[in-house]
Amino acid sequence: MAEGGRDAVSGYVVRRTTDVLGRVGDMSVIALEGFRRTWDVRTWFWEFVQQCWFLAKVTSLPVLLVSLPLGATVALQVGELAWQLGASSATGSAVVVGLVREVAPMASALLIAGAGGSAMTSDIGARNIRDELAAMEVMAVNPIHRLVTPRLWAASTVAVLLVPLVIVSGASGGYFFNVVIQGVTPGAYFDGAVALLVTSDLLVTLLKAWIFGFIAAIMSCYFGMTCQTSPVGVGRAVNQSTVVTFLLVFAVNYLITMIYFLAYPPRSL
Repeated sequence: MAEGGRDAVSGYVVRRTTDVLGRVGDMSVIALEGFRRTWDVRTWFWEFVQQCWFLAKVTSLPVLLVSLPLGATVALQVGELAWQLGASSATGSAVVVGLVREVAPMASALLIAGAGGSAMTSDIGARNIRDELAAMEVMAVNPIHRLVTPRLWAASTVAVLLVPLVIVSGASGGYFFNVVIQGVTPGAYFDGAVALLVTSDLLVTLLKAWIFGFIAAIMSCYFGMTCQTSPVGVGRAVNQSTVVTFLLVFAVNYLITMIYFLAYPPRSL
């Protein structure tokens, strides 16, 4: 009986591992196929413009509403601790450096995945249950080239463009609470950040945002194209794509940050 139970458990583990590897392979195929015809811009440019406009509309206001209080909250918490340590002038550097290095790419990615990615998944899932993807294939139109390629580039582009918006709005919120309320001078608020930040920090942040937007688009398109052909299947695909995107973004962010800090150790004041 015990041996039969072990066989059942090992069989379940093998099946789950095979299923996960199969899904990873399908995602990789969709990603590579989406990039394969990237050079043929004429076939997907207007879809790219429409997707960029849509993503910008659904993420611009939420990113402001998230970044302003986030920067203010960080400034309040860090400012209180810095005041107790007698280093109130270091609050601005902590807020701005944190925004540039970590908060900006993460916030843009999570909003792309939550607001834009869910819409992508539901749109492609609805096309799937209406057999539009199969109809494209019958008409010799590759649905990945027509639908996935512009969404990959649109999500990556908008994620990069959201980074400056997150930095400016978050720094503004921190400036208000740290300078106006806590009485730190404006020069002290920005001097520490200028001393700590380097050009590579911003470049890595933009690279992170591009990669995170790409991950969000891939997950959204994959789960939309492989969902069950029912309204319930589309809803489950939206939920799965959002959760998986969040997990992958956090994992990839940790990996990139670790490699970057090993290659370029942070400056000290």
